[in-house]
Amino acid sequence: MEFTQALKPRRKPSLTPMIDVVFLLLVFFMLASRFGTDAVLDLPLAGQGGAYTGPPRLIGIGADNLDLNGQPVADSNLAEALATLMEKPSDMLVLRGRDQANLQRIADVTARLRQAGFTNFVLVE
Repeated sequence: MEFTQALKPRRKPSLTPMIDVVFLLLVFFMLASRFGTDAVLDLPLAGQGGAYTGPPRLIGIGADNLDLNGQPVADSNLAEALATLMEKPSDMLVLRGRDQANLQRIADVTARLRQAGFTNFVLVE
């Protein structure tokens, strides 16, 4: 007598766990991504098509120091150093963060310049 093992019908794999994983990934990437949050800075030169005039006025803002056109300057003397380079207070000043300067430091320097009467700033990277 010969015994043969009965063939079991093949079981189809369930797609439910795979569909669950796909939906979890979809929800994760939808929540983790940012849509439409790009901030646009209104730059006067780009918006009005004007040109930069006068001598260079690049203010480098460090974590604890400032420099004007590459020359170190004290925080309290910045307005006096800029006065010789500007024809009028509305001339453009270019601000550049350097050496681990945080945003609060840049905001403080900008506030100090506004108190001195300067009104036109551009922040570059």
